[in-house]
Amino acid sequence: MFFKSSKINEFRLWGLLLTMLGMGLMVLGTAGVVFWGQSGKVVAGIGLVIGLIAMLGSLAIYFIAGMLSTSAVQLECPECHKLTKMLGKTDRCMFCKTMLTLDPDRANITAEQLQQQKTAAAPSAET
Repeated sequence: MFFKSSKINEFRLWGLLLTMLGMGLMVLGTAGVVFWGQSGKVVAGIGLVIGLIAMLGSLAIYFIAGMLSTSAVQLECPECHKLTKMLGKTDRCMFCKTMLTLDPDRANITAEQLQQQKTAAAPSAET
């Protein structure tokens, strides 16, 4: 994971970057007509086609992220206690970026140990 965020948010980030790239190429391609007149039509055509392809790629990425989001496992983050979605065996919380896993072999702490920590911390918080 390149940006250290949840996998679903990474998909959405790449979709957003492709959208911005596609729109930028379309605008810059169209500006070719302003700068070079009639000969700039070729630049405009190339910019519009490549920008359209980038926008369609963005649409596909957003669609895939949406489909993955509907089948993702929902769980409560042990750090921020917010409901987050998880893809695969390990992922990060969408809010606080805490590493999450459902695989007991990869876990640093078991669910029982986490519950013991919560119960041990609860009486000290009340005083």
